Amino acid sequence: MTIASLLAKKGPKVVTVQPEQTIRQALALLAEHNIGALVVVDPESRPIGILSERDVVRAAVRDEAVFTKTVSALMTRDVILGLPQDDLESVGRTMTDKRIRHLPVVDQRRLVGIISIGDVVKAQRDLYRGEVENLQMELTEEHGRPTAR
Repeated sequence: MTIASLLAKKGPKVVTVQPEQTIRQALALLAEHNIGALVVVDPESRPIGILSERDVVRAAVRDEAVFTKTVSALMTRDVILGLPQDDLESVGRTMTDKRIRHLPVVDQRRLVGIISIGDVVKAQRDLYRGEVENLQMELTEEHGRPTAR
């Protein structure tokens, strides 16, 4: 299974934010859409960063004026990106190893979607569940038939 097949089910919607917007505006978007991260985009809608709830919480512990800062002050700039053809198993490993929960997906440098570690885990669970059901059906059919002697 690939990122493209996951996005085909999930949809391409990505909530984005501009680097010059305030953290307060970014938090309003996170709350409005009930999501954990925003992709920060340039004027051509290319991803240039990512801002997560955790980024804001960590900054708020150090600085109470965090809400007036700009997104660019807190965003992660070295964003790991996925491609539609990437295999979900390797994507899941990368996300786990790098401890990232959200992966923006680009095609020819354009943002085409975002997946979360939860999306990856659910897709893998559904795949395994289907395989288990197929094996159970094969076993039931095999044991339900009389054996030839």
